[in-house]
Amino acid sequence: MTLAPEKKSSFPVKPQPQVQQFLTKEDWILRGFIVLSTLWLLVGVLLPLYPMLIRSFQDADGQWIGLDNYIRYFQTPALSVSIFNTFYIAIASALISVVLGFIYAYALTRTAMFGKPFFRIVGLLPLFIPPLAHSIGLVYLFGNKGLITTGFFSLIAGFDINLYGSNGIIIGEVLYCFPQAVILLMTALSITDARLYEAAAALRTPAHRVFFTVTLPSVKYGLMSSVFVCFTLAFTDFGVPKVVGGGFNVLSTDIYKQVIGQQNFSMGATIGVFLLLPTVISYVLDRLFQGRQTALVSSRSVPLQPSPNPKLDWLMLAFCSVIVSFILLVFGTIIFASLVKIWPYDLSLTTKHYDFDAVGGGGLDAYWNSIKVSLYTAIFGTIAVFMGAYLVEKGKGFKLVRSFNYFLSTIPLALPGLVLGLSYVFFFNKPLWNIPYTNLALVNPFNSLYGTLALLVICNIIHFYTVGFLTASTALKQIDPEFESVSASMGVPFYKTFWRVTIPLTVPAILELGSYFFVNSMVTISAIIFLYPPNAPLAAVAIVNMDDAGDIAPAAAMSMALVLTSIGVRILYWLLTKGLSQSTQKWLKK
Repeated sequence: MTLAPEKKSSFPVKPQPQVQQFLTKEDWILRGFIVLSTLWLLVGVLLPLYPMLIRSFQDADGQWIGLDNYIRYFQTPALSVSIFNTFYIAIASALISVVLGFIYAYALTRTAMFGKPFFRIVGLLPLFIPPLAHSIGLVYLFGNKGLITTGFFSLIAGFDINLYGSNGIIIGEVLYCFPQAVILLMTALSITDARLYEAAAALRTPAHRVFFTVTLPSVKYGLMSSVFVCFTLAFTDFGVPKVVGGGFNVLSTDIYKQVIGQQNFSMGATIGVFLLLPTVISYVLDRLFQGRQTALVSSRSVPLQPSPNPKLDWLMLAFCSVIVSFILLVFGTIIFASLVKIWPYDLSLTTKHYDFDAVGGGGLDAYWNSIKVSLYTAIFGTIAVFMGAYLVEKGKGFKLVRSFNYFLSTIPLALPGLVLGLSYVFFFNKPLWNIPYTNLALVNPFNSLYGTLALLVICNIIHFYTVGFLTASTALKQIDPEFESVSASMGVPFYKTFWRVTIPLTVPAILELGSYFFVNSMVTISAIIFLYPPNAPLAAVAIVNMDDAGDIAPAAAMSMALVLTSIGVRILYWLLTKGLSQSTQKWLKK
């Protein structure tokens, strides 16, 4: 059967006029906010790096000398060897941390091991301990007069690990990086499809082959991210090499010596460039690998429930017990170091080291200044990060600016704290900005921030911005876009939807952001070591100054004050999250 040809209309078809979309007042407000957020990130992230880079090509008087600083660096053996040392420390620490972290995370997620909640909590304990405190614990254990070095083990076989040098730095960095690796790998190992393992069991595939053909391929991107993160942390850390490095120079301590010890800012900027480049490359590689990651879990996936395997469970229990025992040993040694009267001659206990006003470093004021800075960082950092993520994820139009804002938000992850702090010195401490190739200059509107606690707050917010931004973005992506669409169709202003819907649904993430900013601001030192005002020292800096003065016991006591405060904040976060989550669920059911 044939169809009759369709008759064409004799009337000309008029083209439909295109409906012009006009920007509403709310659209302009949102675009104004995204522009302000982008400018804030430009000032906080990118612009300060420029004067540091330029300073590396200048002498002490600010005269242009080209590559002379770089040539002099490589011609100075004591300095140039630091590059090799730093790569060696970072690679060794990253590999050890990731291997140990993978086994530990595997035990917590893929086995029916006894006591997993306990091991999960204790395994993350080093997150609350400043890296300097790790080193102090190692000194009291393995130093020349350490409990193990001069104790029972030394009587058996002359036990000595040669703490002061690469060995001590690697052990300290592994303690520092291990919980980061565990967090990343627990997330990767928790996301899996049980059907793959059921198919392997049905085919009677050996356990070791299942591990190499199913388990490892499914977590390869998590493993890569863990390696990059641990490499960056160990490459840029200052606290551990400062205490147990001895004569083993690394880039982070070289910057400190050049800037604080010799006031050689040009060479400090040069070393800062060497410290920055590998971390940027590591960051770029990590982003490239993450971009290739595909979804491994579909809507039909079945969560994997670990089944009992007595041999494997007992083996993992033994392994995790060894790891936890070492963590608790170091932590207990820090507590002991803060309470012993005179090490190693009088081991009776005392609380006199907690009288911080009796020693240098800023006294009790340093502790309260740290709480103040951390509190401000938590409040303003949470607002800045959450609003930035909201504008990027929920904003309309202005796609190019939003994409650029997202790019700027992820850059701080690649910036070492020492580099960020040093670049802030060059950027904020300069009263005038010289315009290149002219005799003109502009007044620096941000110069008044230099030497204030406000600059420390800004530096901390930028330093920890990326992780908070990604956390907030993940929480906002879980909210159905239909909320905004329905509100817009009903004429409800976006800010009412934001306050009545978005905020209540993301309360746990907001509290997590505040807790994250507070805890990290309490224990960080690299980003603020060059910026703290002389009249307002911080607790982390006081630990460095006490260590320089030989007051190790008061330094351990200050470390314990930071640890207990950080743990207290996490407990408060847990209680608030539990209570507010229940209130939110009741509110949503109404």
